[in-house]
Amino acid sequence: MNAKAGSLPLPEIDIEEFRKVVRTRRSIRRFTDEPIPETVLDDCLELATLAPNSSNLQPWEFFVVRTPELKAKLAHACLGQNAAKTAAALIVVVARPDTWRAHARQALEDWPEEKLPPIVEKYYRKVAPIHYNQGPFGILGLAKKAAGLAVGITRPVPRGPYSTCEMKIWATKSTALAAQNLMLALRAHGYDSCPMEGFDEYRVKKLLNLPGKGLVTMVLAAGRRAENGVYNRQYRFDQSQLVHYL
Repeated sequence: MNAKAGSLPLPEIDIEEFRKVVRTRRSIRRFTDEPIPETVLDDCLELATLAPNSSNLQPWEFFVVRTPELKAKLAHACLGQNAAKTAAALIVVVARPDTWRAHARQALEDWPEEKLPPIVEKYYRKVAPIHYNQGPFGILGLAKKAAGLAVGITRPVPRGPYSTCEMKIWATKSTALAAQNLMLALRAHGYDSCPMEGFDEYRVKKLLNLPGKGLVTMVLAAGRRAENGVYNRQYRFDQSQLVHYL
């Protein structure tokens, strides 16, 4: 990473090109036999990891399945969906609520600038270990919740995560942002995807030997869309129903 990247002039962005990427991204249910070049997959995955995430702890992992035999078994675990059966690659997107401690240390080791700001060192060495640690049987989380309720009477305070369950939500939120980057990157390269929640997580984790505490956020089918890959016209609810200006 360039230490002075933040000071470089921003490139001009073509909003129409971005709009085309977003508007033409669809959940594709059938793909052609065309493989995705490894260079394209690598680029898309790199762009995925540039997604914003909580405290830059990057609580995600991506497992790319391309070998036909393993892909067929994974498609079976995805309930035999056409998207899974015809995809050139299946990418299992996993949230990791359990890697925050190691990643906090790594954030310091990988700091890209010559000088480590004291506030950054304090955050990863002192604040994060308290903020994300729930303690044995969740005792520390309960104590933090009680303290937050008391202090929050007089001033704004962070409200959680206060439990193992909330840590799972915490990791999944950041991981979903990375997954969206991945889908848009595939579309920008001319390929498509289908994020699937219909799968047997137990079988997926066992088949791929995934980390026990990892959460399969989604299985992403990826490939070149077939002519019959889109099942219906896209529609969304009226924006005035869901967007509120205050």
